[in-house]
Amino acid sequence: MNHQSQYKASLLLLIAACIWGFAFVAQREGMSHTGPFTFNAVRFALGALSLLPVIYLMGRKSASSAQFQAPKASTKSAAIAGLCAGLILFCGASLQQIGLVYTTAGKAAFVTGLYIVIVPFLGLFLRQRLQINSWVGAILAVIGLYFLCVTDDWSLAKGDLYELIGAMFWSVHILLIDKLSRKTDVLKLSLFQIITCSILSFIAACFTETIDFTGLSKALIPLLFGGIVSVGIAYTLQVVGQKNANPTQAAIVLSMETVFAAIGGYLILGEQLGTRGFIGCALMLIGMIIPQLPQLKSLRSARLYSELK
Repeated sequence: MNHQSQYKASLLLLIAACIWGFAFVAQREGMSHTGPFTFNAVRFALGALSLLPVIYLMGRKSASSAQFQAPKASTKSAAIAGLCAGLILFCGASLQQIGLVYTTAGKAAFVTGLYIVIVPFLGLFLRQRLQINSWVGAILAVIGLYFLCVTDDWSLAKGDLYELIGAMFWSVHILLIDKLSRKTDVLKLSLFQIITCSILSFIAACFTETIDFTGLSKALIPLLFGGIVSVGIAYTLQVVGQKNANPTQAAIVLSMETVFAAIGGYLILGEQLGTRGFIGCALMLIGMIIPQLPQLKSLRSARLYSELK
């Protein structure tokens, strides 16, 4: 993998992070008019629809290429992979959206961003070494979480707790996408995981919410941004970007969504964090980044060593 491919992957992931950061604002605003499962069902459906023209055009381009082989097998493998990824995506997206009913866009983004710390720890189950910097980062992130979210009675607010549990699923999603994107068509993988999430959200909405079309019409702009831009574009950028990036590199870049969310929440929704909140955000952001840097260095050294061999 050359440096140009890595830079391109990082740029795609940074754009996705920017979109997702401002999507927290759209999702928070959408909760004023409709339920979380209904909102997710519609926005992921819009995201899937926005992908269809892209997949069609890319399919025609591939069909004229000598590299195009076994389209049916490719679609089948992408559907299976998308189903698996979609299940995890549904859990993470649902918890995130429910949490946004009770917390601010900025806080939700920072708590969700803890997946950056969780990813290296999950790597232990894959027999990956856990460096001391991961422990340092985790400690800083937990301290930051206390300043940002823990109340005077030493309890997490309801919305922040939903976001914290959701961060576990986002961690699994990053590792799963890293594995699946290297084995199947990335656009089809993105489409099938989005469809899976939309269907599961719709089923959950039917059992737990009243689907109000008046509310959906009032949430039209957040739905369009959250669906076409955040889902259709950003999730595809993630899948394509991670194809040429290791999980650690992806985690660092994607962590910037927390910063964009805080900026968007302040500029658009007028959300205020206060001194305690800013301290917490700063500690969490540092804690998210520190565990990744040595791993990037180690991975780069490993690549150089393999090339010299």
